[in-house]
Amino acid sequence: MPADIWAKVDQYYSTKLQKKDVIMESVLHANSEADLPAIDVSPNQGKFLSLLAQLKGAKRILEIGTLGGYSTIWLARALPEDGRLVTLEYSEKHAKVAEQNILKAGVEEKVEIKVGAALDTLPTLQGTFDFIFIDADKQNNANYLKWALQLSQPGAVIITDNVVRGGRVIDKDSEDESVQGVRAFVEMLSQEDRIDSTVVQTVGSKGYDGFVMGIVKE
Repeated sequence: MPADIWAKVDQYYSTKLQKKDVIMESVLHANSEADLPAIDVSPNQGKFLSLLAQLKGAKRILEIGTLGGYSTIWLARALPEDGRLVTLEYSEKHAKVAEQNILKAGVEEKVEIKVGAALDTLPTLQGTFDFIFIDADKQNNANYLKWALQLSQPGAVIITDNVVRGGRVIDKDSEDESVQGVRAFVEMLSQEDRIDSTVVQTVGSKGYDGFVMGIVKE
């Protein structure tokens, strides 16, 4: 089936199931104007993340990989008034764009952006989280999972994005560092007793990919 059909179906559902969202559209525009890579989650995926956080009743969310704050805003919208979200971003430029977008969305009181390599900022975090979204450099996914488990409450939900890579994840001989990073992450999951997980493959405006969802055991 042609990939353009996936995008058209995505558009169909986002227009039918989501009200016109001027703020989120402006966030994507701001990201584009700032020459940020167009690798944000799609509107349907953003809404899905928000619904998952609401289903969990999340009050403390950790996001690894901010980019321009598009997924950050979706997740922050799911939080109660006293909820908090910490998001980690390597690039100072991306973080500045995200800060303005988050301010525009009116969720700045709930969100803290920490700038720097996530493996440097993760050890500085205090407390635990009940919802974690991993969407950063895939080469470090296994390391991010180690920290996610360490910073999780029992019952916490951990979502990791871009784990199918257009199907290339099954190529054990791939020279793509992102593919090998995902494979190392999956291998770690296969041997990790502290989390129960599965994968959901996706198609849409972002092409063929998927995410791993896990729940930390009690």
